[in-house]
Amino acid sequence: MKDQRLRYHHTGGFHFLTWSCYQRRPYLSTVGAMELFEDALERARLRYRFVLAGYVVMPEHVHLLINEPARAHLSDAVKAVKLSVTLRRRERPFWQAHYYDFNISSHQKFVEKLRYIHRNPVKRGLALTPEHYPWSSFRHYVTGERGVVEIESEWTARERHWRMPAWMRDQMLESPTTPVPKCEGPGAPTL
Repeated sequence: MKDQRLRYHHTGGFHFLTWSCYQRRPYLSTVGAMELFEDALERARLRYRFVLAGYVVMPEHVHLLINEPARAHLSDAVKAVKLSVTLRRRERPFWQAHYYDFNISSHQKFVEKLRYIHRNPVKRGLALTPEHYPWSSFRHYVTGERGVVEIESEWTARERHWRMPAWMRDQMLESPTTPVPKCEGPGAPTL
């Protein structure tokens, strides 16, 4: 049966993505494999200029909450992450061919998917609480801790605002046409 789900692209919206290792084998179950995935994800984020709001690396699959890349299509960014991991691992094939893509259409869905991502390791018995699982974006949301992968949140927005020269911050506050960056992340620490 063919997947009949409609996927909307070029909307500027977020997508909840999931893809699995080949036949759901636990190819991502080692520290080295998880670090390699995070490295591949960050390289793709920088290259394709997408915003990552959340992620988790599980032993046999990954979940991402991502917007559409500024460069290329979302599928190109996913392909780049998959290829980067595959070329640096010896398991063949490494990934299932396709990925699941769910369009985020509301703030409520955004928070729901971010919570799902962060609670997945607990649900699977890999950690007692989300903060005990190091291979996700949860700790960043709670503490602002920077990891290998940059997460777009209230912490990074605030840091970006603080790094601006004072004259630029002042100009932003004075200009009625330039919105002041909000330091309110969609998935604040109420997860």
